[in-house]
Amino acid sequence: MDSRFNLFENEIAARFAKRFAGAALVIHDSPLPKSTQELVSLRASQINGCGHCIDMHVKEAAAAGESAVRLHLVAAWRESTVFTEAEQAALALAEEGTRLADAHQGVSDETWARVRKHYDDDQLAALVAQVALINAANRLAVIVHQKGGSYEAGMFAAALDA
Repeated sequence: MDSRFNLFENEIAARFAKRFAGAALVIHDSPLPKSTQELVSLRASQINGCGHCIDMHVKEAAAAGESAVRLHLVAAWRESTVFTEAEQAALALAEEGTRLADAHQGVSDETWARVRKHYDDDQLAALVAQVALINAANRLAVIVHQKGGSYEAGMFAAALDA
């Protein structure tokens, strides 16, 4: 199925996208490690079934030097040995923050404690914002059927400069 609606050709959607990208830039420029930002975005996008965002975050992570093994294992991070304790905590937060309807308690106290152990306040603020922002991006792309496969690393950054 083709995309239902081009979010970049509508004036209101384009204005929203510009502000949305500005929020993403705040997170991008934060002290949260870039690899963590990409892994969290990839995991939430996998859960939400967002092909466009999966495509984007796999390619951006690979272009930044992330290994194929780690990218392939994000969906099964609990059953792998390639993620640090800090990354595991961030991935757990991403999952619980994404599956709000599935887990009526939201983010568990245990997961929150694990995240607090590894991230300072600025990193934590960026991590929480990243989980919220990627979930919003997933919903936008899924609603309009924005498909994955055509993204090229650097496209998002180029759009910010435009």
